[in-house]
Parts: sequence; C-alpha cells; structure tokens
Amino acid sequence: MEVFPLMRHVSIFALALPLCAPLVNPSFAVAQKPPAAVQAAPSAPQKPAQDKPSVLVPSDNLVVSGIPPVPLRVAERVGRYTEFRTAGFSDWHPVRREQLILTRFADVPQVHQVAMPGGARTQLTFFPDRVSHASYEPTKGDYFLFEKDVGGGEWFQIFRFDLGTGEITMLTDGKSRNMGMVWNQTGSEIAYASTRRTGKDMDLWVMNPLDKASDHLVLELAGGGWAPLDFSPDGKKLILQEELSINESYLWMVDLAKKEKTLLTPKGGADKVAYGRARFAKDGKGLYLTTDKESEFQRLAYVDLATQKYTFLTTTIPWDVEDFDLSHDGKNLAISTNENGESRLYIMPTQTKQLRPLREIPVGVMGGVSFHRSGSELGFTLSSARASADSYSVNVATGKLTRWTQSESGGLRTQEFSEPKLVKWPSFDGREISGFLYLPPKKFAGKRPVIVNIHGGPEAQFRPGFIGRNNYLLNELGVALLFPNVRGSSGYGKTFLKLDDGDKREGSYKDAESLYKWLKTQPELDGDRIMVTGGSYGGHMTLVSATQHSPLIRCALAVVGMSSLVTFLEKTEGYRRDLRRVEYGDERDPKMREFLQRIAPLNLAKNVQKPLFIVQGQNDPRVPASEAEQMIQTIKQNNVPAWYLLAKDEGHGFAKKKNQDFQFYSTVLFIEEYLLK
Repeated sequence: MEVFPLMRHVSIFALALPLCAPLVNPSFAVAQKPPAAVQAAPSAPQKPAQDKPSVLVPSDNLVVSGIPPVPLRVAERVGRYTEFRTAGFSDWHPVRREQLILTRFADVPQVHQVAMPGGARTQLTFFPDRVSHASYEPTKGDYFLFEKDVGGGEWFQIFRFDLGTGEITMLTDGKSRNMGMVWNQTGSEIAYASTRRTGKDMDLWVMNPLDKASDHLVLELAGGGWAPLDFSPDGKKLILQEELSINESYLWMVDLAKKEKTLLTPKGGADKVAYGRARFAKDGKGLYLTTDKESEFQRLAYVDLATQKYTFLTTTIPWDVEDFDLSHDGKNLAISTNENGESRLYIMPTQTKQLRPLREIPVGVMGGVSFHRSGSELGFTLSSARASADSYSVNVATGKLTRWTQSESGGLRTQEFSEPKLVKWPSFDGREISGFLYLPPKKFAGKRPVIVNIHGGPEAQFRPGFIGRNNYLLNELGVALLFPNVRGSSGYGKTFLKLDDGDKREGSYKDAESLYKWLKTQPELDGDRIMVTGGSYGGHMTLVSATQHSPLIRCALAVVGMSSLVTFLEKTEGYRRDLRRVEYGDERDPKMREFLQRIAPLNLAKNVQKPLFIVQGQNDPRVPASEAEQMIQTIKQNNVPAWYLLAKDEGHGFAKKKNQDFQFYSTVLFIEEYLLK
C-alpha cells in the first residue's frame, strides 16, 4: 500500500532528518523584504539592514499554483513534528549477528549497516534517490544486492555492493523495471522479474550476481503480474507466482534447465483463489504457502507436491496470515498475522505444527519477518501509534525482544501521543464499516473538527501504526483524525475485498458519505467541519467526495488521485494496466466505459464548491500527472480556491523529505485557512 505525508508517511520504512530545529530548511530559498532605507552617518558608512526572512520559497523542483506564500512561522511551529526518522529491517548477515536496515540521514532512505543492537547506523549507499530493498549474499555475506529507482519512476535497477571494496555495480540494463529478486540456497544465482523484453511483460530472468554476463532470460511471460518466490533446495526448480488481481493468483513450478513451467494450482471455478508467499520445505517435497483457498482469509498451508494434498496450519486464527518465514534448518516457521489491524507473531515447529504466540512483542504493525541463518533469532520492523518504525529481533526459544534501532522523534514525548480507537458506523446498505479514530488531547475543549483520511489501494488497509507529521494536527491544532477502511479494503475477508469491484465502485463512495453523516451525530466531533484527504485511490475517493458530497465537507486535499478511471486506465504504465482493470473495470468495454465516465470526478467537477488542494509527482508511473492536471484546470473555472503542488522529482507520493516538508507546511496552511476558521 502507498502512504503519503498526510497519511501514514510513505511507509514504515519512510525516513526523516536528524534532530534539528528547521527554522530555515536548507531545501528552500527564503524570500526577504527589500532592505530598509538607511542614511549614512557622517563618520562611517553603514551596511543596509535586512528584515527577518518571512516566507519560504519552494525550490525549483516544485511547481506551485494557487498556494499562498508559506510563512516562516509555519515551519517554525511545525518543525519538530517533521524531524522524526524511521528504520526498517532489511536483512540479516548470514554469518555475523548484524543487520542491514533502510533509514535516512539526509533526504531519502539509504542502506545502513548495524553491527549490534543499539550500535551506530553506518551508511553504505549515498544516492539522491531512495533505495527500496537490500539483501545479503546468503552464505558468506561478502556483498549485498539492492534495488533503486530514479525520481520515483519505479523503474527499479538491481545493484551489487561489495563490502570489501565499497564498489557498486549495476547488474541490470538501467532502463527496464526489475523486481522480486530471490536467492538460491548457495548464493550462486538470483531470479528476478524484468520488463526488459517488451517494457510491460514481467519475464523471468536468472543471473550470477558476480558475473553480469551470466544474466539470461528463462521464460517469456505475458502480463505484469509475475514474480519468482523461491528456489528449490537443489536450485534446479523455482516457484513462480502469476497475479491477475489481489483476488486471483496462481503458482507455477519452473524447471530451470528445461525452461518450462507447470501449473501447480488449478485455474477456473466460480470462486477465485489467491496465493501469496510460498517457500519450499527443507526436503523439497512440499511447499509452505499462504492462500485464501476454501476460506475468507489468507491461511498458511503445507502442500505435498506428490499428492497435492493441502494441510491448513492456521485454522484457529480467523484473520489473514500476512507474512511467514522458514528457518534455514527447516525446523521452525515464523508467522505474522493481521488481527483487526494489529500484528501478532507466532512460532510453529514444522514437526509438531503447534502454534506458539510470542507475547513479548508490543502491539503495533509489523513487517519484514525473517530468520537469521542460525535459526535462533527473528528480525522485523515494528511501529505503533507512539513509536515510529524501528528494527527489532526476538529470540525464538525465549521470546526475549531486542530493539536494534532507536529512531529520533524530534525530541517529542511520543509516549503521550494519541492512540487510536476502533469505531464503526452503518453504511447505506446496513453493512457495518470501521475505522480508527485519533482524538486530540483533552486540553482542546468542545467539538473537534475532523480530517477523514482514506487509504490507497484500494486493496489495502489503514492500520494503527505511527502517523508521523499528522501528530501535529492532533496535538497542536486540535483536529481529530479518522482513517476509515471502506469496502474493498483488505484485512476483513475476500468477500469484503470484492465489494467495490467494477460496477460496484459506488458502494465505497457511499461508505464515505455515510461516514460524513455519522460524524454529525458524534458528540465529541464537529460534523460541520470535515476535511477529506487521501492518496492514490484515497486521492480518488477525495475527489469523489469533493464532487459528490460537497455539502457535507469543508475542504479536500487529494494526493496522486485519479480524476477519471477511464483516463487513468488508458495511461497507467502497461505492466500494471491489466491488473487494475480487474479492480476498476475494463474501460474498453462500452458499458463499463459509460459507467466509469458517469462517476468520474473530472466529469462532475462543476460540483466542486469547496476549497480543493491537489498534490502530484511528475514521474508517477501509477497515477499519471495528467490526472491531477486535468482536474485542477477544470476546477479553476469554478471560482473556488484551487491549490496545486507538483514535484518534478517525485513519483507516486513524495519520498524526499524536503518535498514532504513543503507539502506538509502547505497542508497546515490549507487546514488553518479552510477547516479551522
């Protein structure tokens, strides 16, 4: 799922600057008033005096329209809330008890090495663009591989970093999209998916990372939903995933020598089945995998490859298994679940198959669960409402928790930050919809204005992790924040997930409308002062609310949102277009196209009667910048406040702190002007 500065902040791996007071952010120019007139004294000339800087001027990479100058006082007030950092666990060293993490010392996340819990974060990569993933060679750890794009365009390249020399080598072609690298057990090969052949089809490639010349195409594959998952223990076979949608995916067995694939999971049937992560058992005779086969939720299963018999291992947990890992010796499984938005971690011995919860893990949102090669310890990332993301480990035998990083928080007392409560409201069809409500401190009396922040996806879920800069809105402006999980969200079963597909799209719109009406009945909230915001699909929902529910809201802020699902589907990158058509409907079908045109915010823009702020990245491969530009140009005719912020060096949401900060300063200005007055 995508997150943005006014959402959960880029991701649990999003990063922020070291502690400092940003009175004048070096990313911005400072506008100054003309020097005051000064009369020279008879005895000696005097230097002209200058007034104190008054406003921040966006750097050249930002295009600003309709946004008034941002007073320096805003940055001064907000500053500490922008100075938090996060640290995301990326990989264990295979021999030593060391970690690779992703964190940010400057503007974007880079690879750092941590030699011990609480040790220094030693920065290893220094690029102007983000690094998204890093993985050690799995036997000796003499080098690691990482993925990086340019300007948020998501055309990821794979690089090798040699720890002995510090030399960095790009292994891929520098032009295509390359993702999903997995190692064989000896560290002699990786498999990955690449669009190199056509620009949109994700073919299967294999290479020895120490020899670029070994890179070779294994299978030509049609579509953008292919990804390698795991090598067999002998390295001769590979599990390959084919994703058609979040509700439908399949697993294939690839014979690497013959360059042939065989379907493992049957296609067809009335009930679509989704398969997630898969790992070979230690003996190679079976697979551990996650699937919603015969269930509302993703369960962990063992599949005997000879008999195709499924043994479901997590039937006692009525929630999604979101991740798992198998220890190198094959003796233990680590299983993380999403239980009503909160993560839980379990250990399961593969012999006894008895679930054992690890109860020392704090309540929060977890990611990246991975065994150390020794099998004695698990690494992962954890965040909560009162703690930004950090890297942790837990001893498998004792359950003892160890915190590896302690990310900065701007000197703020995060232990006093608001914790969310689960709220529910009835929608138009009687279905109960839920979300997480953060209330401001009790020092703010009376009914509080509300910002409704809708997540992207839409096949995603807001979960109660750290909300970063948003804590300023709670603690200093007294604004309540509500994050709904409207129909179509993940985490609540596949039936709920499919309730907004295709021609059922308006159901999610009505969930939002029902929420705005419900807010008016809540004694602690001001239902007459509602702002709606969101990114990606949440940005689309924001534009829908601005056009269809304008009387119910005060203002709206849409981040990288689709203004027309028709033009979005026509212009989103080719490798993802068919995947999106399953969710939104095929715009090439005349009946569906008519429906999508009828509900498009672009075609209802005349209804926008409340202030609207639109944020966009120029290099966005998912939601093209044209979606924002066509909407902002149309609503300018409505004679309502229309703010527009475009970053030339960003993609699907802002990843660079300097851009995030200016966006947030502008957002605070927008809230103060149109929600709080």
